[in-house]
Amino acid sequence: MKTLQLLLTLTILTIYGCSNSETSIITMDTHDDINVENFTESLNYTMNTDTQVNLPKMIQGGLDVAWFIVYTGQGNLDKEGYKAANDNAMAKFDAINRLVSDYAQDQIELALNSDDVYRIHKKGKKIAMIGVENAYPIGLDTSNVKKYWEKGARYMSLAHNGHSQFSDSNTGERDGVYLHDGLSELGKEMVQLLNYYGIMIDISHPSKEAIRQMIELSKAPVMASHSSARALRDHSRNLDDEQLEWVKQNGGVIQTVALGNYLTDREDPPPNIEDFIDHIDYMVDKIGIDHVGISSDFDGGGGIEGWKDASETKNVTSALRNRGYSDGEIAKIWGGNLMRVLDEVQNIAEQMQKGEL
Repeated sequence: MKTLQLLLTLTILTIYGCSNSETSIITMDTHDDINVENFTESLNYTMNTDTQVNLPKMIQGGLDVAWFIVYTGQGNLDKEGYKAANDNAMAKFDAINRLVSDYAQDQIELALNSDDVYRIHKKGKKIAMIGVENAYPIGLDTSNVKKYWEKGARYMSLAHNGHSQFSDSNTGERDGVYLHDGLSELGKEMVQLLNYYGIMIDISHPSKEAIRQMIELSKAPVMASHSSARALRDHSRNLDDEQLEWVKQNGGVIQTVALGNYLTDREDPPPNIEDFIDHIDYMVDKIGIDHVGISSDFDGGGGIEGWKDASETKNVTSALRNRGYSDGEIAKIWGGNLMRVLDEVQNIAEQMQKGEL
């Protein structure tokens, strides 16, 4: 695996060797929801499906990497609930596998690390990666973490909207009712297991106290797969200035999300790409260029004027340039920062597995 120094050197050489070329910037969207009905032989992402993300739209807009999401809504904390959730998660893992192995193997490949991303990108193919939104399907058997890792999961959140067996959710802010006062004992075990297997810990949905505990316990940097700045939009899904500082000190990254309700409470006009860049600007000013990234939440509620789907991805790059960001800075925001975190998480996992940490 490339060292951080080598990655940065290669990025700089590529960018300055191809001045003003968007091909020098690997565009990575860390949150794209999926519906298994769009992963069949007769209807799949090789076609221009009625979705915000598919291969024709990725090609048209220049989106290089899509993190497809194994999402499960929060259900009952019982045997039946866990089984139904696991069945849902397995169906989504299998759907992504069919896309890259059967339907579009000549157009897209699954990446498991940054080396894969660079290798596949060099071949001119699109890249799929997998995140797990809500660890609820893991059930009470934490050995399932290894199984999810083997299926390609490279980030995982411990809760969604509703408290899980592992973590309180941000939704506790509505009524002040929490289940664990942060993380449960099983949730604390999960932090260590995610570190051990090299799966990034996603802090986008858990409660503030749960996030604090995760960062305190984690040996590796964390990421927020799709959150914005609470100072600009007071929503429980966004991160406040204290949380932003926690992530900076942890060495992690926040993937700014293009979901209108998380960007502004303005009713007219609709949220747009300038509102989105405002959140990027705010977080870059607050915690530095190395800790900010990009996500859309396409097909899960995301999409704004100017970046309504993957076909308009180039508009984001143009908007960043218009705000004065250099190509080197844009490369970091679009994917470099996230890959740096993934490398560090996986390096720490290797040390833990060798008994060196």
